[in-house]
Amino acid sequence: MTEPEDLLGGTPRYWNTFLGVPPGEVTPAGARVVILPIPYDSTTSYRTGARDGPAAIINASRQLEDYDIELDRDLSGMGIYTAPELEPDVSGPEAMIRRVEKSVRAAARRGALVGVLGGDHSVTVGAVRALKSIYPNLSVLYLDAHADMRDEYMGTPWGHASVARRLQETCPIVEVGVRSLSAPERGFIREAGVPVVFWPSGIPPEELAALVLDSLTGDVYVSVDLDVFDPSLMAAVGTPEPGGMSWAEATGLLKAVAGRRRIVGFDVTELSPGEGPEACAFTAAKLTYKLIGYAAAAAVA
Repeated sequence: MTEPEDLLGGTPRYWNTFLGVPPGEVTPAGARVVILPIPYDSTTSYRTGARDGPAAIINASRQLEDYDIELDRDLSGMGIYTAPELEPDVSGPEAMIRRVEKSVRAAARRGALVGVLGGDHSVTVGAVRALKSIYPNLSVLYLDAHADMRDEYMGTPWGHASVARRLQETCPIVEVGVRSLSAPERGFIREAGVPVVFWPSGIPPEELAALVLDSLTGDVYVSVDLDVFDPSLMAAVGTPEPGGMSWAEATGLLKAVAGRRRIVGFDVTELSPGEGPEACAFTAAKLTYKLIGYAAAAAVA
């Protein structure tokens, strides 16, 4: 079969894939990492635009250096496959969650690390359900400015404000970075005993990592709502909150978790590129690459 680039004389091309990996270089069956873009933001309650996040992250990723200084590795050739965008199901968020679950399960059952690019945070529910069926010992590290523990919001229990509530019904979850929640959410967290690290935590990095690790099982899904970062770093989100995590704080925690637990999947959600500078999309792309790197480095350590 003729490769697409051969039709134009083998000249260099830009590919609409993470890191610009040429189509055909990595097959879905042979991929060690599957990037799944989900341009869905139908449960957004403030500023819309997260549906444009996956495309912005993929576009920015082409400008990343393949070599990671921190890890002293080039990960671009490890087998990263970018799946076509998942078509949204606009009949309702529950139906969309089922679609995400089916897609993630299909990729993860082959043993690949699945990286979901949102979209609003509701896509996480489907991803975690899929991975829970494959890794029964799954737990979730949930980085978010908001508790997302409402049982229902704006008429649905499946929206972005109820994601963590649905997840804790499925598997253990620990939240880090929270600095905004309602009184009923605070009551539920206390009643259910959900581990939550409010931000700023005032906890030294090593102690914070130990505290988080104590609440996680052996297999971990990492969910990152980009509003966990301070708006000075990440303005391009739909629900910004001041006083957030720095790049070093977030990546330091993620690296520590990857070193002691197996990351089996992750997501990077809630990038609304129109709400901030291009640097935000690049930061989200670099975070995605960091998560791949941390998980891969731990796997071969």
